[in-house]
Amino acid sequence: MPAKSEFGRGFIVNLMLLSRHFGLPPERAFYGAADHLNDLTVPEQFRGTEIGELVERLRKTVIWHQPGIMDKEDTADARRLLNRIAIAIDTELGIQNPDAGKYD
Repeated sequence: MPAKSEFGRGFIVNLMLLSRHFGLPPERAFYGAADHLNDLTVPEQFRGTEIGELVERLRKTVIWHQPGIMDKEDTADARRLLNRIAIAIDTELGIQNPDAGKYD
């Protein structure tokens, strides 16, 4: 049995943990967010799909962010990517017309 993860291990679990960061004010959102990328695993069925591509974009957004520079814009981008990932997963699961809602 693998050691207990400090920052989460999995796919949905780590996306949920990342979403908590991006619910914080922009100037605080990125602190520690990259830790949740360590054991973020894209399931095999999503590799090479829109979901896999969106996760890679989210990864780059989080890793490349420079704290204090474009916090508000990068936080908004991360939120949009998380919403797009959630909608793409719901669509893949057969849910018709998933929607992240008006307020994100």
